[in-house]
Amino acid sequence: MTDETPHARKFYDRIAGVYDAIADSSEHHAREEGLRLLAVQPGERVLEIGFGTGHTLLTLAETVGEEGHVRGIDISQGMCDVAEKRLAEAGYAERVQLDVAEVPPLPYEDASLDAVTCSFTLELFGLDVIPSVIDEVKRVLVPGGRFGVVSMAVTPEGEKDSVLEKTYKWMHHHFPHIVDCQPIDAAGFLEQSGLEITAREDIVMWTMPVIALVGTAPG
Repeated sequence: MTDETPHARKFYDRIAGVYDAIADSSEHHAREEGLRLLAVQPGERVLEIGFGTGHTLLTLAETVGEEGHVRGIDISQGMCDVAEKRLAEAGYAERVQLDVAEVPPLPYEDASLDAVTCSFTLELFGLDVIPSVIDEVKRVLVPGGRFGVVSMAVTPEGEKDSVLEKTYKWMHHHFPHIVDCQPIDAAGFLEQSGLEITAREDIVMWTMPVIALVGTAPG
């Protein structure tokens, strides 16, 4: 467990009930674009890392159908409680397995999943931890399985940060307990891990760059 983990767990437990009001209005478009690129199919086995309040879990449960299965893992019990309620009200509780645990590792068997997804989650990990997270994703994916990522992105080379982007980076550097995520080169991390980038969409959210992409494991 990292030094930041207990604080992060308590923080997300506290804001679970109001998270949608804080973040969902700005994140949902990018999250939906990431799901479109991942192209989950009926009958597939899918995992979401950092499922939050469960919006993506609900969409995944609808998509995979009765023959598929969805799993979710999150560090926050508060988030899990909100997600469980959302799934139960929609009638999908038995189609989704939720775990509250720190990542890495992932508590799932090798080659047991067709796809893994995470939205605005990979950038919450330290830069030295991200490769280990991706290695765990590769381990649980079947050959040819897909890893869908939506994350804050670094400003393209040759372009300048927006005022909001500069402010965000400054806040993350000086107050990481408040602004806990950071822009990352998600495509670079996936490629360095041996995943092939098979889909990509660049998005702008409040003048800040966001990327949605899919990395495919060797077949």
